[in-house]
Amino acid sequence: MRQRLTKYLSDFSDLKLIRPISNRVRLIEIIGVVLTGVGKFIFMDYLNWRLPFVIVAILTWSSYVMYRYKKDKNVLKDWGFRLDNTHKVLKLMLPFVLVAIIAFLVVGYLRGTINVTWHIIPLLITYPLWGCIQQFLTIGLLAGNLKELKGVEINTFLIILLTAIFFSSVHYPNPWLMLGTFILALFYGYVYLKSKNIYMLGLFHGWLGALFYYTVVGQDPFADVFLKYF
Repeated sequence: MRQRLTKYLSDFSDLKLIRPISNRVRLIEIIGVVLTGVGKFIFMDYLNWRLPFVIVAILTWSSYVMYRYKKDKNVLKDWGFRLDNTHKVLKLMLPFVLVAIIAFLVVGYLRGTINVTWHIIPLLITYPLWGCIQQFLTIGLLAGNLKELKGVEINTFLIILLTAIFFSSVHYPNPWLMLGTFILALFYGYVYLKSKNIYMLGLFHGWLGALFYYTVVGQDPFADVFLKYF
């Protein structure tokens, strides 16, 4: 009884600290996400500034996260930067992850594109950070804000579909990347709106993304991004 009362008081205290987010802020965040997607085509695809763009995007959005956190200490948990529901999210994600890995290997084998080298190791370490940023932008800010807009009722499936289309289109023109990211975003949107956890989404995004490149796509992003500077 005492534990329940303590939890209730803690939850009530958190509710008092939560500041309502205006539609204006949510729309600005959505526009920021879209502009980041446009920047990908300009700086990564056209100018081939892949690493500088990733670094600037990470620093810019990390600065925004810290800015919002200073104004509202509960915003990180609201976005999904949390670990208390990790077990629940893992149970949702692991079957999808295992099926995805098997599918990557089968498709890669049939296409003859499997080329797993030691280059995948540094990607498995670093890519989850970029994966967290991508999931924060695409799922957290885009899907999350569309879901929470005041006075606007958007069907949950439509939100997930729009988010998946956006995430897929950012990976144009590679058809395999577009297909893979579309399916990933459909599932991730469902998981996020059910139980927010950016860390788990970003971690598996990084690991699955790295494996996808070396099996299905047949590209070596480590060489494309890092080795050209050495």
